[in-house]
Amino acid sequence: MANTLILLFFATLFLGVPVAFTMGIAGITAVLIDGSVNPLIATQRMFAGIDSFPLMAVPFFILASELMTACGLTNALLRFANALVGHLRGGLGHVNILVSMLFAGISGSALADAAGPSAIVMRMMRQAGYDKNYAGALSAATATIGPIIPPSILAVIFAISTNGVTVAGLFLAGIVPGVLLGLSLAIANHIVSTRYGYRGRETRADFAELRDATLAALPAIIMPAIILGGILLGIFTPTEAGAVASAYALLLGLVSRGFTLGGLYDAFARAAVVTASVFLIVAMASIFAWLLTYLQIPQELAKAITGFTDAKIGILLILAGFALVCGFFIDTLPALIILTPVLGPIAYSAGIDPLQFGMMLVLNLTIGMITPPVGPVLFVIAAVGKLRIEALSKAVLPLLFAELIVLMLVILVPGISTFVPNLFGFAN
Repeated sequence: MANTLILLFFATLFLGVPVAFTMGIAGITAVLIDGSVNPLIATQRMFAGIDSFPLMAVPFFILASELMTACGLTNALLRFANALVGHLRGGLGHVNILVSMLFAGISGSALADAAGPSAIVMRMMRQAGYDKNYAGALSAATATIGPIIPPSILAVIFAISTNGVTVAGLFLAGIVPGVLLGLSLAIANHIVSTRYGYRGRETRADFAELRDATLAALPAIIMPAIILGGILLGIFTPTEAGAVASAYALLLGLVSRGFTLGGLYDAFARAAVVTASVFLIVAMASIFAWLLTYLQIPQELAKAITGFTDAKIGILLILAGFALVCGFFIDTLPALIILTPVLGPIAYSAGIDPLQFGMMLVLNLTIGMITPPVGPVLFVIAAVGKLRIEALSKAVLPLLFAELIVLMLVILVPGISTFVPNLFGFAN
């Protein structure tokens, strides 16, 4: 069964079959050929994978992101970021980074950021004279902040795929790494801008401009505070927080009259399509992940890894390297669902904090979204900006290096992931 599962998975993946169907075909075929497991279990595991109350947070956060974009608040965030950091060297690059950090507190998705605010700033950068491939590369890199700063869709998926970690705890664990990602990209942008002479806006925003921009963006800025504040104060669960975020975004759009009937319909339609694709991936990955556990592949992998080292850092580095390679070839969401039950027990048995491991895995696979050959964020940016994927992949390398430094810090310094959650009583 194990041989059939692995061979079919890689064979169909190589043939270009969508990864959701790849996992489903490999899992169901392995069960049917082996015959030792009742085929009905495959169907049961698929439905069990999506029969989860915390998972309901995902469609709500997706809808909230679509509604905030549809009502025009993305433009308000752009104006605010430009007033705040637009005057710095490489100003529009810094605007790109700051907008992504702010939008991350709304969307929780790298692809939503790449197709929305990052794409808008990319066009602004090109018009201002930035190299088109660098503008695209920076937009792709900044989009990876989306799944790290809370709320994060990947954090929700990780939390329901393992034991001992709460969604709220993992949300808090992403705050410091998310900020570090933004700072690392800002440093890289400053270096590139200094080398190629990319300047900021001619004049610094005065108090009146900064005040007006802040007031216009304030409704969007306080949204993450409402989500996290409500969760930490026990007012609502993370799933209910998603519903509150959607209601808040809908109310803002209605009050500001930022919605058109067609725009509102499109927002709900896009949210429905994205949610359906996410749930299909989760269902198919659930049977695949269950078979890996049933076949005791995590135990065999654990024996192989502990044969090299029994040190925490050494084991975490091996797991990180394995996850990074997987991220090159497998899309982020299915990779997370597959790797969590496989690598998690190895990390926990070595005494690694589940929050640190979770943040390492989420950050690792998110970085994989800007690495070829899969790199979904790269393909979105290439399509939106009409760029060649080869040139874009080359331009993203220095920014990828900056993000890998943050990943190493998360691995080497547990407190980066655990300090904030421990501060709020989410110690493991």
